[in-house]
Amino acid sequence: MIGQTISHYRITRELGAGGMGVVYEAIDTKLDRIVALKFLPPELVRDREAKARFVHEAKAVSSLDHPNVCTVFEIDESESGQLFLAMACYEGEALNAIIGRGPLPLGEAVGIIQQVADGLAKAHDRGIVHRDIKPANIFLTRDGLVKILDFGLAKLTEQTQITKPGTTIGTVNYMAPEQARGEEADQRSDLWSLGVVLYEMIAGRVPFAGEKADAIIYGILNSQPEPVTRLRSGVPLELDAIVSKCLEKETGRRYQRAGDLIDELEMLESTGNFGPARTVISPATRSTARHSSPLAAESSGKTPRVRRWSLVALFC
Repeated sequence: MIGQTISHYRITRELGAGGMGVVYEAIDTKLDRIVALKFLPPELVRDREAKARFVHEAKAVSSLDHPNVCTVFEIDESESGQLFLAMACYEGEALNAIIGRGPLPLGEAVGIIQQVADGLAKAHDRGIVHRDIKPANIFLTRDGLVKILDFGLAKLTEQTQITKPGTTIGTVNYMAPEQARGEEADQRSDLWSLGVVLYEMIAGRVPFAGEKADAIIYGILNSQPEPVTRLRSGVPLELDAIVSKCLEKETGRRYQRAGDLIDELEMLESTGNFGPARTVISPATRSTARHSSPLAAESSGKTPRVRRWSLVALFC
């Protein structure tokens, strides 16, 4: 499709592909801007369930006007009948790549979680459950703004359920117990997944791991994760308690609302134990700090190159 013009979008390159779509970078010829186009795979066009889920994604995300949620411009259909979303492109890096370089500073980790929780609070207020919160679906822009990616597995709680009962949806390491059992997910499921992400940013590893999905699911359902205070020195007990509450196996014992989690993070921030929580180091800045000495950075005079990625390029 490279070089083709779909509607008023001229496709320039492919950015990524996953189970629910292929993403291309394109030029909006009407407004002269770079966008990302996410196409439903051709082989799934005839699949009513996949197509309905894709349309629900478009409706869900486009209804959210929030700085921590990716921007959807429109949903359209090509002449060949392929549905696609036109979405914003940002410069930056996905959180999974950042975590891959090691645990994050505590204040930065808390700041990222606060921004994600802010976006989820807006989604949950609209009856939208993401259902697949994980580092690959959390994007840090070059300016340090956090964006939630890929609501392709989200659903509108007041609409007809698209997902078949008894099936598991999401990424195994970040699934809440109820998701692992194939039960209905709600906003507390997103907060469990967010707790896993926070744990991973602090400890450098997920709380439940294994070589096979069955082993991971067993741990999620039956095991207690090792406290982050044992895995990293200097972690405040209050932060350990926040992580533990997110990872309560019974939904009634978790945070019930994203706002409740935000409130406790702000209280933790006010203690000043590890610096301001909302200070998020941009990917470009951290890359310089970790991979170059101050002298080398100063003498080279070069700014680290950060690729332009679509917010949905890393959704798989």
